[in-house]
Amino acid sequence: MDTLTRMRAFIAVVENEGFSAAARKIGRSKALLSKYVRELEDELGALLLNRTTRQFSLTELGHTYYIRAVEIVREIDTLQDMVRDSREGVRGRIKIAAPRSFADSSLDQALIDFAAANPEIGLDIQLDDRFVDLVEEGFDLAIRVTALEDSAMIARRLAPFRLKIVATPETIAKYGAPEKPEDLSTRPCIVDTNARRRNNWILKDSDGRVAGVTVTGPIEVNSPLSTRAAALSNLGFALCPDFIVKDDLASGAVVEVLPGSTSEEAGIYAVYPHRRYLPGKVRALVDYLAEWFKDYGTTAT
Repeated sequence: MDTLTRMRAFIAVVENEGFSAAARKIGRSKALLSKYVRELEDELGALLLNRTTRQFSLTELGHTYYIRAVEIVREIDTLQDMVRDSREGVRGRIKIAAPRSFADSSLDQALIDFAAANPEIGLDIQLDDRFVDLVEEGFDLAIRVTALEDSAMIARRLAPFRLKIVATPETIAKYGAPEKPEDLSTRPCIVDTNARRRNNWILKDSDGRVAGVTVTGPIEVNSPLSTRAAALSNLGFALCPDFIVKDDLASGAVVEVLPGSTSEEAGIYAVYPHRRYLPGKVRALVDYLAEWFKDYGTTAT
């Protein structure tokens, strides 16, 4: 049995947090994966995993080996992809990280449409609101809905969006429409704890001066969809991405207040690790997403 197969088994066990979960994920038996990892440790002469009856943890050497092994296997897979791309066309699997807000809105249709149009490419989509490490965790691509700051990655902006402060007509009638940003500090606001600023909203006044406004309210939740739902239930004012409340604004279910006060430009990005060769399957997905968003139009104007 070759070292690469053992490395893949070890990576699968680490990424799935156990032998049983890894066996289910990749379709191999738990006993076989255990055998591969044990043989890898014997080959290296080092313990990579601390095993107990209920759980395991990486040793210090195991953690270091895992990071490098992921890079090595990725480079081998990239090389194979490069050869296959030139001979057979684009195929394979793409491991994608995306925030839950991407799937909760209609934007996940972009990935569904790509899968339907490219049956030779499989998508492994993992929804998580945390900021994943693409290299260490073995992702090919991440969709990020943010004001991008990670310069270590290569990013392609798929679409712009703006944050908008919205409330129902009932909420505005009850508490009054804010006339300036600081008025929000005396009104109930719904806080999306996934947002970079949380309850410190960065807003600009009519003179263009930018300042943080501290807001409070009845609900703090780590989901823009739940933030929207709370606003629709008349619980307060909400700061939401425009694509989340696009239909609500169009129907009049919510109204934008303090238009133009949100100063931070943001976007939906496809982000991938810096590589000498971008696999054709990833390039195909990024190009497809760019065209899909161009046709979709995310901004709620």
